[in-house]
Order: sequence, then C-alpha cells, then structure tokens
Amino acid sequence: MVASTTAPARQAARTAQAHSTSTATQPDPMAGFVAPPVVLQRTARRLADHPAYAVRGEQGWIHTSWADYGQAVRDAARALMTLGVSRGDAVAVLSFNCPQWAVAGFGAMSVGAMPAGIYWTSSQADVAYILGHCKAPVLFIEDATRLHAIEPVLAEATHLRHLVVFKGDAPAQCAGKPVHTWAAFRAMADATPERALEQRLDTLSPQDLGTLIYTSGTTGPAKAVALSQGNLWWTATAMQKTFSVDHRDRMISYLPLAHIAEQMGSMHNQAHAGFQVFYAQSIESLGDHLKEVHPTVFFGVPRVWEKMQAAIEAKLADAKGVKAHLARWAMSVGQRWHTRDLAGHPAGPWLTFQKALAHRLIYSKVQAALGFDQARMLTSGAAPIAPESLRFFLGLDLVVRELYGQSEACGPSTLSLVGATRIGAVGQPLAGTEMRVAEDGELLVRGPHIFQGYLGQPAATADTMEDDWLKTGDLGRIDEDGYVYITGRKKDLIITSGGKNISPANIEAALMDTHLIEHAVVCGDSRPYLTALVSLDATAVSAFARHHGLAAKDVAGLMQHPDVLAAVQRDIDRVNERQARVAQIRKFSLLPKPLSIEGGELTPTLKVKRKVVIDRHRAQIDAMYAS
Repeated sequence: MVASTTAPARQAARTAQAHSTSTATQPDPMAGFVAPPVVLQRTARRLADHPAYAVRGEQGWIHTSWADYGQAVRDAARALMTLGVSRGDAVAVLSFNCPQWAVAGFGAMSVGAMPAGIYWTSSQADVAYILGHCKAPVLFIEDATRLHAIEPVLAEATHLRHLVVFKGDAPAQCAGKPVHTWAAFRAMADATPERALEQRLDTLSPQDLGTLIYTSGTTGPAKAVALSQGNLWWTATAMQKTFSVDHRDRMISYLPLAHIAEQMGSMHNQAHAGFQVFYAQSIESLGDHLKEVHPTVFFGVPRVWEKMQAAIEAKLADAKGVKAHLARWAMSVGQRWHTRDLAGHPAGPWLTFQKALAHRLIYSKVQAALGFDQARMLTSGAAPIAPESLRFFLGLDLVVRELYGQSEACGPSTLSLVGATRIGAVGQPLAGTEMRVAEDGELLVRGPHIFQGYLGQPAATADTMEDDWLKTGDLGRIDEDGYVYITGRKKDLIITSGGKNISPANIEAALMDTHLIEHAVVCGDSRPYLTALVSLDATAVSAFARHHGLAAKDVAGLMQHPDVLAAVQRDIDRVNERQARVAQIRKFSLLPKPLSIEGGELTPTLKVKRKVVIDRHRAQIDAMYAS
C-alpha cells in the first residue's frame, strides 16, 4: 500500500505504479528554494528586535535579539572564509547545545560548507573516527576542558588546521594546532569583506550539502548522513506550512544538536518561524527549565515522557483520601473525553462539563507543575512509545502526538496533527512525501527530503535505497486512511529456535511503560523462548517501598526485595497478556546497574543499544536459559 498526503486519504490505497506515473508530472519541489542561511537572515531582519534565543545565567535567562543572531552568523561565515574554509568542506562541532553551535552551523552553510556534529558524549575513538572521516579543517569545541579531553586524538587529524573554543579562555595551541577563543574567531571576520560572503550566499543551490548527521551507532559504526541545503529547506518549509508557529512561540533545546531532530527544530524550523529557543544547561536541568520557560512547543523522546509519567505516578501512589479519589476521577475523565475527541465523536455536554471541572481542580495544577500550562504542541519521536503512556497523558489533558522519521529523511516522514491523531499510529505522511510497504513488510519512503547518501560510502547508500525509495529498516503497515503503524525494526528481529520471527521493539516499549521498569532488552535469538534484561526506576521503586512499608538500607537493596521483584513479575505478566504466546517473556533478570549514555548502552537520544547490552551480559542471559 502507498500513502501520500499530496491527495485525499483514498489515495493511500492506490498502487505504487500509479504513484510512479503521477509523480513524473508534479512540479519541481525545489521551486522557490531559498538557502537556509538566507532564510535565517531574512527572519533576522524581519524580527530584528525580537528575542531569538536565551541562555541560563546566574540571575535568570539572558535573551539575544534576532538582529544580533543574524550578525553573529555573518561574522562566523566571514571568519570561516578567513580561515580558508571552502565550499564542500565539513566543519566539525563538539559541544553541548548552545547558541554558538547554531551560529557555527549556519555560518558554515553560508559559505557552502556543512556542520558535522559530534555527540558531546562521544569517546576519543568516536571523535577520531569522525574527524578523520569528514576531514574537517576546523573544529569548534565547547571549552578548554573538553579540548584537553580529546587532545590525544587531535594530532592524528591531519586535515584539522584550526580549533575554536566556544566558551571561556583557551590555550594558544593544542596538539600543535592553533586554538582561538570565540571572540577572537569572530574578530577574524574583519579580514573578509561582506561582498565576498554575499557572493557565496548568492550561489548556494539545493544540491549543496547542508549538514552531516552521524548516526548514533545502535546497529554498527556511525555513518555520515549527507543532507543537502535543499533537503533542509524543503523539510522546514513543509513543517512551517503544516504548523502555525511564529515568533510568539517558545521551545527548549536539550536533545543533541548533532541529531537531526534537534537541528531541524532549534535551527531550521526556528529560522522559518522565528520562535524563541531556550538553550538548556543540561538534560538533567530539563525539568527545572520547563517550569521556568513554559514552552509552547515541546518535542520529547519516549524516555523523557516515561520519566515524567513515572514521577507523576509516584506522587499519585502517595495520594490519600479525597486527593486520590479526585486524581483517579480526573484521569478517567480526561482519557474518556480525549478518546472520543480523537475518534471524531462528540464528547457530549456532561463529559465536557466534567472535563472543565477537572481542569480547574486537577489538570491546571499538574500542567503548571510540569511547565506545560501554555503548551499547545507536544510531540514524541525518535523511538517507539507505548500507547499506554500516551493514554496516561490524555488523562492529564495533555495530547502527546507521535511522529516518525529518521536522519536519512531529514527528520520527519509522518506527523500526527490536530484532527488526525490515532493512539498507536505515528500519523500520516508529511505533505509532499509518499510511503509504501514492501513485500517483506519494510516501510519505504520517498520525497524531496530524502538524503543524498552516506558520505564516502556508496555501497551503504545503495543498500538503503530501492530506486528513489528509502528503505527505512522499520517494519510497519498503512491503513486505509493513510495512518502509519510501526510494528518493529527489521534488523532487530529475533528468530527463536522454533523459527518464529519476533520484533522486540514494541514489547520493550510496553515493558518500559510499566511502573517499575526503566529499561528493558528482550532476548531470545536462537533460543526456545523470550527473556528480558531489565533495569528498575529508582524513583518508582522508592515510591513503591513507601507505599508498601518496605524497609531496606538503600535503593539497591530495595530493588532486590522479594516484594519488588514480585511486582515486576506482575507487570511483565500484564504485558504478556497482550502478546501472542510466542512473544511472551518467560523469565527476567535485573541488570547490575542502570543503563547510561556514559556507559555506552544508550545513544545520546536515550535509545538502548541492544547489541551492546546483550554482548555485555551474555553470561546473565545464558543463566536465564540454563535451566
């Protein structure tokens, strides 16, 4: 089946052949192309005195105007030209999110170069690999501390000529290469005239590479996804046409800017819409920032939503008497009202009255405590989220809408919109794109947002393309109304010793939606049945212990308590009830410590690296099958 939002939903049922014929006569999708850095400069002139971004200082948030943002990008572009950066060069960036990251990125694109983001959690080996692969002549780095941490690999980067430190002072040299402070770097702009920059901007084309997104390596070594300026412009334009977002909106930048989701949101979507970006101090600070910023737009990966859910559930478990009764009633009202609304059915006056009352008594307080009291667009993506989590937030009068995409598609391929949201589906294809299901169940996507290939890896590029269709690697289905459902990951398929093919992704999402389990990795390849490695959520376990009067010296002791383990088993049993017998978890084993980014078990967007976890805990897995 093929789904497309270029026509009504009935077009979803047309064949791929029909689409192949019709697309030949469609207009050029790059007609009207405006290079992303030019889009930014136009917005900077239009909203000159409005705030473009803010950073957290000791006394609160410090705002910077669009005029200053635009000038900083122009300075960075001219400074890069002074340093000899040429069209087609990569410019590497290793830093946590900050305004300088975006300025450097847009500065690189302004001269026909491309930012190559490096995750701030990357090991020395990862940094060395990326620097050697992209051959960047310039590396932007957060501060002197991070610079010294990677000093051993810098000498190996023979193409690297200059280092620029975003924050604070810097040594004159590192590994024999000159180091510049951010202020000194911007001052280099004086050596390149404005007209030279204008000439570069005037000659930018949709085919110029705009950014390199290095994959997070969940299934193997990182590959460099090459996205053109046309890919970036078209996707941001499509998003702007879809959502009514403008300079009055606010969002928090906290996911890695090396990831396409954050780059599209904090940089390209912002350049088109003009909303204000608040740069988080760290992922750990997100909860505090939400209450300070009250974002109107928020994108969260599933783990962020699940952590919020666990914290709220812990507080609900501690509620007694009237408060507990009111909370349960409000949750029920919200879920029933939104279930009818999402299905397109009128809720009725009585249920609507109850919802209004629940808002005054419960929802408004919970939303303010979360920082979502002014939010009008909440989304989840980058990994599967359990439908039960989405229904939980419906009970708080918060509609979290799923989207789906990948780096190779410049971010989103599907969206869930107001009036077109179904729990369990990841939405319908982004306007101007097409999706179909291959014979083996794999989802294929095509459109103007599909990448230019993996830099320097033609064989890998060929493997992921089928003519002009991107092979997503995800298994799924498309219903008659064009809604897309993800059923698993093709490469993660578990084949049991009985020959049954099982996708673990949705089982793991369901396990992680239970009260006590934080992470779960389903095992069973070439085994007779499925088992699971699990880690427990410390906050949820502590709340469970208080509620049940359990005593232990520390949280680690509580996690081994028989009552806690019995509760985990009951949660797993409830998940099993929704699975076919072959997909049920027969045994589980607690991981010795939580999974983490630093430990290498989680990607920077908090997705579990299945292969890493399984390889590290082979003995523990073998023990579950020993009997």
